[in-house]
Amino acid sequence: MLTSVQGKYCNVQIDLIQLSDNLPEEVSVIVTFLELKAIDLQAHSIDEAQAAELQAQLATFTDWRSPEMDIYDNYDAAKANL
Repeated sequence: MLTSVQGKYCNVQIDLIQLSDNLPEEVSVIVTFLELKAIDLQAHSIDEAQAAELQAQLATFTDWRSPEMDIYDNYDAAKANL
């Protein structure tokens, strides 16, 4: 059986946008990289100033990809072991 899910590759890490409920805990995968499509911001009524503001607002989420933040991936389990 093949199951496809969408994700994003960034900084040598693949983040899955959705997960299938019927996958086993461990499974082999095939990763296919798709061509990145540019988003026409003007078509969405977003000018350069608004785009810069959005980028600045979302920049804080980049911190969660750093190795130091991995400790929070299983926060509840780690807290239970204290």
